[in-house]
Amino acid sequence: MLVFRITHKQYSQELYASGIKGRWNGAGRKVIYCAESISLAFLENMIRRQGVGFNQDFKIMIIEVPDGLEISTIQPGQLHAKWRDFKDYSHCQPLGNKWFDEGKTPVLKVPSAVLPESSNYVLHTLHPEFRRIRLIETTELVPDERIEDILKKYPH
Repeated sequence: MLVFRITHKQYSQELYASGIKGRWNGAGRKVIYCAESISLAFLENMIRRQGVGFNQDFKIMIIEVPDGLEISTIQPGQLHAKWRDFKDYSHCQPLGNKWFDEGKTPVLKVPSAVLPESSNYVLHTLHPEFRRIRLIETTELVPDERIEDILKKYPH
């Protein structure tokens, strides 16, 4: 399976995890967030980068998760009604932290808060099977300039 990540060019040549807290992980838990498609990865990043826009500083990472690698899944129906709140991760972080701490699988499939019908994938960089996940290619991100104009009009 291929998954996709859009990231700043300085982090685009390796599978790097900062340990910064996110929707599905508390601080210090080193995970990498990916999406099921380039378009979803772009949308996820567009939401977070309001007012900043996209330019030649961002790249698309194409990552291969080998077939047969075990994946845990969280379905939207398992989540609290307010799980999509972008200012409060308290409904999702405990689930992701539990998955990370138990270390049963290297990948967690979760619904996208932006488009819950679509999926994101959280990669557990400290899991022994993570070494099987590999960066296939890094490509240029060249969105339509009209999108960048929209983003710059609506700062945080």
